[in-house]
Amino acid sequence: MKKADPRLMLIMSMTVFGTLGLFVRNISVSSGELALYRAVLAALLIGVYLLVSRQKIPFARIKKEVPLLLLSGAAMGVNWILLFEAYRYTSVSVATLSYYFAPVIVTLVCPILFHEKLTGKKFLCFVMSTLGLVLITGIGDTRGSDDLKGILFGLGAAVFYATVILLNKSIHQVEGIHRTFLQFLSAIVVLIPYVLSTNGITLSSLNAVGWVNLLIVGLVHTGITYCLYFSSLKELPGQEAAILSYIDPLVAVLVSVTLLGESMTAMQVIGGALILGFTLLNELSSRPQGEKRSKSLKSRQTHRRFCRPQILKASQIFAPRTARNKLKSFFVATCA
Repeated sequence: MKKADPRLMLIMSMTVFGTLGLFVRNISVSSGELALYRAVLAALLIGVYLLVSRQKIPFARIKKEVPLLLLSGAAMGVNWILLFEAYRYTSVSVATLSYYFAPVIVTLVCPILFHEKLTGKKFLCFVMSTLGLVLITGIGDTRGSDDLKGILFGLGAAVFYATVILLNKSIHQVEGIHRTFLQFLSAIVVLIPYVLSTNGITLSSLNAVGWVNLLIVGLVHTGITYCLYFSSLKELPGQEAAILSYIDPLVAVLVSVTLLGESMTAMQVIGGALILGFTLLNELSSRPQGEKRSKSLKSRQTHRRFCRPQILKASQIFAPRTARNKLKSFFVATCA
């Protein structure tokens, strides 16, 4: 069977990520509850794949990194809550652009935590991205407190997303799909008590449209798309992956303006361009070419067994051994 094109997989995953706000708007539950259901549905989907493909998580080898996995999963859960809150208070485009301040935060913190050199170009990118954020917030504008509140929620989500990135820099023994699965489980553990102590479970309030959107967000935007994303990263050079990742905010802006009818001021457009442009410039110039090739090779070795999951029927999961072997062969052929 022909191998899937990693470039196409990344483009697909970034495009799907960019439409997240469109579906979240149609789910009438709290942000914490939505984050919980998203993690549960995605964990179930990936868990089924691991079960069918008989991939065991090597806990003996990764036990030293389990605390970091748990922390990164908890940060991921909080990140989702804040991002969904940002969607409720401001436009999808402004929330997404505020959220994409996360790489700027990573650039600022890495010299402190990992003793990485803060070059003049990195500092320039940080200053210009910050200027872009100032333009997006519209300081001195009178667009209302809700819009500013949404931007602050977006920035809060960016802080926790940056936390996930920084924690993942210290996780080396866990493969991509195992890492994602364990992080989702950790997010569930953190989100359950939060949801029960706040608004509780309100699934009964969802109508048919809400249920459909919830399943799409959990299974498609999270389970399948996360796996497509990680599968493509192991095959693509760092610079190409960095460029293609900016499809996400661009699609989000297009969805916001064209499908949701949300407006952006000229200053917000300029601010968004500054954030995305200088963040991309920073990512493209942050590592020497040789280091990029080395990291790409390491990534391929680390994620060798990771592949795109399929949605399976119960009859396929509990099929006789011969059928299961055929199914496993299908997965191997898809990812070979």
